[in-house]
Amino acid sequence: MIGGKFGQKKEIVIASLLLENSLPVVAERAGIGMSTLMRYLKDDDFQQEYQDAKQQALKQAISQLQSSASEAVNILREIARDTVNNASSRVTACKTILDGAIKSAELQDLEERLVKLEKKKAV
Repeated sequence: MIGGKFGQKKEIVIASLLLENSLPVVAERAGIGMSTLMRYLKDDDFQQEYQDAKQQALKQAISQLQSSASEAVNILREIARDTVNNASSRVTACKTILDGAIKSAELQDLEERLVKLEKKKAV
């Protein structure tokens, strides 16, 4: 995740920031003080690594969500064919998965388009 210039403490901080909302908990997990954590958070290189890690985590989550869409379609097919059982809660869950997959695909497409536009602008 992080290159050679970043130490193990900073790697732990980044991993903890991805999992925790509480800065004191992040500092405790990394075995550092709050002042050190705040110094890390103000560092441009650290911020870039943190943003890269957040982006990678988001891409992984989107990929998992999109791969669940196929299973959701299969469940919907089963439900559509099953005239005996009431499966409204399963339909709701599948709809949620499908809606999430569609939205994530749209966001990923927008991100790719934005990156292309930014590259064109930089040239």
